[in-house]
Amino acid sequence: EEDSTNSFICVLKKMKEVRLMEKVVEETEEAFTERMEALAEQWRDLHTRRAHVVTSGTTVKENERLRTQALKKAKEEKEENTKKESELLRARKELEALRKQHQKLSKKLLKYSLFKRYLENVVDNSQFRDIEDVISYYKALVRTRKDLLQSQWWHRQLMKQGKALQQQIRAEKEAEMLQCKNDLVQLKESLDQAQSDIRQWEDRWAKAQDSAARKATELKSLSMAIQSLFQ
Repeated sequence: EEDSTNSFICVLKKMKEVRLMEKVVEETEEAFTERMEALAEQWRDLHTRRAHVVTSGTTVKENERLRTQALKKAKEEKEENTKKESELLRARKELEALRKQHQKLSKKLLKYSLFKRYLENVVDNSQFRDIEDVISYYKALVRTRKDLLQSQWWHRQLMKQGKALQQQIRAEKEAEMLQCKNDLVQLKESLDQAQSDIRQWEDRWAKAQDSAARKATELKSLSMAIQSLFQ
């Protein structure tokens, strides 16, 4: 449908160009006709002047002067006619090119007339007022679709950025968790070492207490022996 509408838009533009070309062709043909009439009038005037020079000369000098003027005028008119013939040839070529282009556009117009009938049927069976209204609505839909695609593209970009940020945060958290686990293992090893040291010191403390108890018993026995000796 999009291709069909685009084709019909092209057809409308080509129809407008065809009308402009037809107008240009018509103006060119009118200008060509006017130029031909002007050339014919100039040739008739030239012949009249030449006849007047031949029949109305009274003296040789006057005839020579008139003849010189006539030749000069004839030369100027010949140059002008040559220039006009060149312009006419160029105009004919332009006209032929316009005709060929007109035929080409007419064929295209015939080819795309199906889309025009289709849009006319759309107008007849919808709320649209005319084909231009349909085209305007279509252009609005195209702009909306373009904006929607742009919005979806930005949404995908944001999603990609969000996923990348999420992966980055997850990687940082995993690194932190791994560091915490390593710290916990080290702390556990330190705790085990501390507990081992505590047990060793407890054993030493028990041995020290036993030694102190024996020393106290020995001291008590010695005190009793000394007291017995004094008695």
